[in-house]
Amino acid sequence: MGGVSFRRHAAALVTLTALLLAGCSDAPRRPDPAPSASTAPPAPTPSAAPADDPASRAAALVATLADEDLVGQVLMPYAYGSSATRVSPGSAAGNRALAGVDTPAEMIARYRLGGLILVGFSADDPTQGNQETTNVDSPAQVRELTTGLREAAAKLPTGAAPFLVGTDQEYGVVTRITDGVTTLPSALAAGAAGDPALTEAAWRAAGAELAAMGINLDFAPVADVLATRSAVIGSRSFGADPKRVSPQVGAAVRGLQSAGVAATLKHFPGHGHSADDSHEELPALTQSRAALEAGAWPSFKAGIDAGTLAVMSAHLDVRSVDPGTPATFSRKLLTDVLRGQLGFEGVVITDGMNMAPAKRWSPGEAAVRALNAGNDLILMTPNVGQAYDGLLAALRDGSLPRARLVDAATRVLTMKFRLAGPAAPPMSTLNDPAHRKAADALAAAAVTVLRGSCGTAGVRGPVTVTSSGGRDRTRALLTDALTAAGVRVVPRGGTVVHLVGYGDGAGDLRADAAVTVAMDTPYVLSAAKSPTLLATYSSSPASMTALAKVLAGKARPGGRSPVTVPGLPASTCDS
Repeated sequence: MGGVSFRRHAAALVTLTALLLAGCSDAPRRPDPAPSASTAPPAPTPSAAPADDPASRAAALVATLADEDLVGQVLMPYAYGSSATRVSPGSAAGNRALAGVDTPAEMIARYRLGGLILVGFSADDPTQGNQETTNVDSPAQVRELTTGLREAAAKLPTGAAPFLVGTDQEYGVVTRITDGVTTLPSALAAGAAGDPALTEAAWRAAGAELAAMGINLDFAPVADVLATRSAVIGSRSFGADPKRVSPQVGAAVRGLQSAGVAATLKHFPGHGHSADDSHEELPALTQSRAALEAGAWPSFKAGIDAGTLAVMSAHLDVRSVDPGTPATFSRKLLTDVLRGQLGFEGVVITDGMNMAPAKRWSPGEAAVRALNAGNDLILMTPNVGQAYDGLLAALRDGSLPRARLVDAATRVLTMKFRLAGPAAPPMSTLNDPAHRKAADALAAAAVTVLRGSCGTAGVRGPVTVTSSGGRDRTRALLTDALTAAGVRVVPRGGTVVHLVGYGDGAGDLRADAAVTVAMDTPYVLSAAKSPTLLATYSSSPASMTALAKVLAGKARPGGRSPVTVPGLPASTCDS
């Protein structure tokens, strides 16, 4: 799924869209209150367009669609409930408030949706502010849910195109599905490992497992360069140097998409250049345009050149380009810069429209503004019915040009047809030994010594594992891994190995620890007094196994910190 191939399809898309618009009536069709099979146009036959040309297939399908179908294709909300058709009373109430229906399947049918995002959160998740519910419990449940969603979508006039099921599976602090799957170390850990081949192999394994669960769109990788100490981006980024981040982003894109899962670069134009949280406010990027071109955008260009199918726009105020306008709603940034300057021809997806900067407008007006700016897919609107009705009303009064809606829907359907292919891998793919091996190799290459020599990173005698509060599971993981590596772990009195992670500061350190380990961004280590300082950048099982081997003296910690920690080197090991 390389960039050259996609540009060829995109050229066909533009030509065919122009032809379609030439033959379309300027007057949009009026909506009906509850679309049904009797009012929907028939789905095209498979022979309507060349099977090997996704752009042609998409344009041919668009030519058959009513305005209601086109609007539905650019909406990707969340829903309540862990099943497509059977939900609890509480989930039904949530869906009624969100979309006026009881179940996710009914939501798809009523609004002719292009896709649905699976949502969830965990304790250390910096994105939990806009996760209104969770419908991710286990891999088997996810597979059943995605199957039900696709069965509902297959009945739509767009049923020939695969339904989009997306989620935020970044690995690290933002990981929606954690149990029963291969869990990769964080992006920052991959940046510390510094080997794009390892990153690509790990993300290929991740993509295969997502595909097995019926997920074909991952809102990852994070292409943001960590230019600030951003707590909301942090270890979700591959690092602070765009020259080192860029090949990592490209590798993750290639890995995911080789498994048939669309990658999404986020958060354009670069959330790592602000320390503020766009879930709660509108962060400002105060850097000059030249600084952004040199520091923030090369990693996005690398992902585009790798063939990414999607880019996520961010709620960021880029003062040097379009001051006062969130990038999500900025034509200058999305159309002029992202498409014009960086050459992206795929699907532009908004960040969550239920986040504070997007809620300054009603759901309908926000959807229209986002589409007019250059987005193609509206993500997580706070009210599906209002967004749907607002887009149709904008078609009627001309504030949303039909050409823009047709272009957006055609891009979405082109991506869908590009994702059409072999059946999903079997569930036995999950947690496959070869996948675990890929994750282990990446995690092992990431472990970094920031104080102490490589030869003294190992510990002698029994070990006591401690941590900041709330990390019982991680301590248990490390205890088991140390035991497997031949190190005796005792409840107290041994050599203290102290773990710190997401959100921890100087007050979470332990003065008597012989070894302090940073499992997220390593900045906190600058205040640590331990004679040995290590970083794994992640608390995944693979990272704890890699750490245990280093502590047991059985592995050399060869990583280099991808961010600058005051007073400490990138590594005390030879490069």
